[in-house]
Amino acid sequence: MLASTSRIAIQARSAFTRSYATNAGVNTLLFVEHKDGSIGGATLNALTAAKKLGGSITALVAGDAPEAIAKEAAKLNGVSKVLTAKDGAYTNSLPEDIAPLLVETQSKFGFTHIFAGHTASGKNIFPRAAALMDVAPISDITEIISEDTFVRPIYAGNAIATVKSNDKIKLVTVRSTAFEAAAFDNDLSVSEEAAPSADKPGLTQWIGEDIQKSDRPDLGTAKRVISGGRGMKSGENFQLLYDLADKMGAAVGASRAAVDAGFVDNSLQVGQTGKIVAPELYVAVGISGAIQHLAGMKDSKTIVAINKDADAPIFQVADYGLVEDLFKAIPEMTEKLSK
Repeated sequence: MLASTSRIAIQARSAFTRSYATNAGVNTLLFVEHKDGSIGGATLNALTAAKKLGGSITALVAGDAPEAIAKEAAKLNGVSKVLTAKDGAYTNSLPEDIAPLLVETQSKFGFTHIFAGHTASGKNIFPRAAALMDVAPISDITEIISEDTFVRPIYAGNAIATVKSNDKIKLVTVRSTAFEAAAFDNDLSVSEEAAPSADKPGLTQWIGEDIQKSDRPDLGTAKRVISGGRGMKSGENFQLLYDLADKMGAAVGASRAAVDAGFVDNSLQVGQTGKIVAPELYVAVGISGAIQHLAGMKDSKTIVAINKDADAPIFQVADYGLVEDLFKAIPEMTEKLSK
């Protein structure tokens, strides 16, 4: 039985000793996620992972007006070519339309690997594209052993699997927290060309999205995160965390229990079925430490736990722990930071 309180992962590794592949035959396609005129951070992490394979890397930018993003992608260190797919059907990256584009692009250029971030879009698009190519997707990798062997967490991060793919085409999504973000180089200038046309089934229609706006740092990329659990008792009490977060310059997260209880929106959920974060500081307030939550934050550099239950599992993964009633501790911390 896997222990929910251990930070030590079970690791099964092959006898393969080479650190990374440098095969000149490797030819990688990087799917570029973008929104509001900016390249998604997860794409930069995926590029760093792809560079460890060696070979050439081509970026694919799709959208109704991809020209500006394509110019930014051309400045990414490691990208040797940029392909653009301009069509209104690609505006919101619906998997039913993007997947055929990946298939046609791979078929024309003979890519051996296709990389993307392990984001909502990556998890939505790549399984469909893999099915169309009749290959198995390789998801949420944290390390690259060779061009066909990768490391990925399983069982909510309690075990680490080394997997080898015999498929000729590898579709890989990358855990962002496992790789540094690739850098931009304004002096770079790479060729751009149009991506091949692809079928657009139009099976789904984009209706809209409701995004909560916040002046606080983005939860997925923040250097400091403070999260609340069921111990917060109500959504109104999360204001205590918002006040503290503002003093700390932190993002606010939540456990699945808090989200399921309706305390906060699910966009704040940290865990296996929420966001995976690895900030420099993670403060867990009123969170017991279920496996599902630990899977999303256990790679944080420093973990602080505040809980009135001294036996809460969260203390076994915490670097620092405070056994105290959160309704006393949090206001005191906020007051001290205000001075």
